[in-house]
Amino acid sequence: MNKRLKLFAVLLAFALVATACGDDDSSDTTAGPAATTTTTVAATTTTAAPATTTTEPPPTTDGVLKIGYVLPQTGALAVIVDALIKPLEMGVEEITAAGGQVELLPGDSGTDPAVAGVTVDQHLNADVDAIIGPASSNVALSVIDKITGSQVPMCSPSNTGAIFTTYDDGGYYFRTAPPDNLQGEALAEVITEDGRSSVAIVYRNEEYGVGLKNALAKFLGDSGVTVAAEIAYAIDATSFDAEVAGVVAAGVDAAVLITFGEGVQLTQAMIEAGVGPADIAIYGADGYRDNVTPELVDPDDPAVMDGVKVMAPSVAPPGGEPTFGERFATFAPDAPTVFSAHTFDCLVALVLASEVAGTDDPVAIQAVLNDVTRGGTKCFTYAECTALVAAGDDIDYDGASGALDFVDAGEPAVGVYNVFLFDESGESTNIDEKIIG
Repeated sequence: MNKRLKLFAVLLAFALVATACGDDDSSDTTAGPAATTTTTVAATTTTAAPATTTTEPPPTTDGVLKIGYVLPQTGALAVIVDALIKPLEMGVEEITAAGGQVELLPGDSGTDPAVAGVTVDQHLNADVDAIIGPASSNVALSVIDKITGSQVPMCSPSNTGAIFTTYDDGGYYFRTAPPDNLQGEALAEVITEDGRSSVAIVYRNEEYGVGLKNALAKFLGDSGVTVAAEIAYAIDATSFDAEVAGVVAAGVDAAVLITFGEGVQLTQAMIEAGVGPADIAIYGADGYRDNVTPELVDPDDPAVMDGVKVMAPSVAPPGGEPTFGERFATFAPDAPTVFSAHTFDCLVALVLASEVAGTDDPVAIQAVLNDVTRGGTKCFTYAECTALVAAGDDIDYDGASGALDFVDAGEPAVGVYNVFLFDESGESTNIDEKIIG
C-alpha cells in the first residue's frame, strides 16, 4: 500500500476530464458520498537506466496524484460540509484549468471515529498519495496513527486541538488551521475588552473542547476575568438541562459555548432557562460558527441570537490571496465559509508539494510540504506558484487562509481570527479581527 521514493523520472501525458457538480448537492449532508469534481490522468512512465542491484525491488509510483478526503457528510458538523468539500471541488477545477492534475476521492468522516476509520481504510486501499481531513480533532486522533503510520501525509483544514503540535506523527501530519492555544488567547481578548468579569465555559468533553477550554480559561485568568464554571457535556448529549442549570447557578455575566451543531439545542435550553443572549453575553468559538444560526435556534425569531459574538479563523486574512472569497461565493453561493479557505489551501499545498518533489510519491510529498509554504518566492495562486516551480524557483505559497509559513510541526505559527456579531435581523457582521502569534 505504501509507495517509496522513485529512482526514475516520470513523464506525464495526461487527459483532463472535469466533472462539475451543482451547488445544491443534497448528498453533501447525507450518509452517501458527496459528489466530487475529479481529474483523471493517464500516465506513461519512462524508466532510467538500471541502478546497481540492491536487495530491495525498484520503487514505483503510478504517476497519478490521488488525494482522498475524510470530511463530515454526516454527524454534528454536516451542516458545514459544503464549506469543506466545495473548496476542494473548486480547487480541482482551477488546478485543471491551469494545466495541473489531481484526482479527488470522496469520503465521509461523520463526527464518528468508526465512520472515519472505514473511509481511511478505503482510501489507503486505493493507494491515495495524501488525505485531507478529518475536520474534527477528536476524529482525527482516532485515525492519525493509521494514516501517518502508512507514510501518507494528512492535512486537516480545521483540526485546532493543541495536541497535534507535539503529536508523534513522524512528520506526516499537517494542518492549515491555527492551533487552539492561539484561539483561546484571541477569544479571551474579546471577552476582556467587552468588560466581562465572570464567565462560564460550556464545552464538548473531547480533545477540541477540552483543549480550547483550557487555553481560554488560562488567558481569561491571566486577564483578571473569573472563570466561575467549567461545564463539560458528552459529545452525544441531546439534553442540556443539567449543563444549563450549572450556568444559572454560577451567576455569571457571560458564557462561552464550545460546541458543534449541538450548540443549537444548548442555546435553546439557555434561552428557556433565562440565561440566553437577552440575559447574559454569549460567545461562540469556531465550532459554533455556521453550525448555529438564528433560523436553526428559532425559525420564527431572527433576533433570537441578537448580541451573540462568534469567533472563527479568518477567511480573508491580511497577507492572504485576496480573491478567494469572491471566487468561492461564485462557485458555491449558498455554502457556509468557515474553514473554506483552509480547506482550499490543504489541496493546493499538497499539489504544489507533489510538483516540487517531481513525483506523486507520498514520502516525497511529505518531505517538501513545509518548505512549499515558507522561505522562497512568494506566490498566491496555484497558477502563479506552479509557473515558478516550472522555472526552478523555490516557492513560498501564501494562500487563501493567509501566509501559512508552516513551522516544523506542519502548522501555521500565527492565527488570524474574525469576530462576528449577530444582530436583531439574524445577520452576522464581521466586527473585529485578532492576530495572535
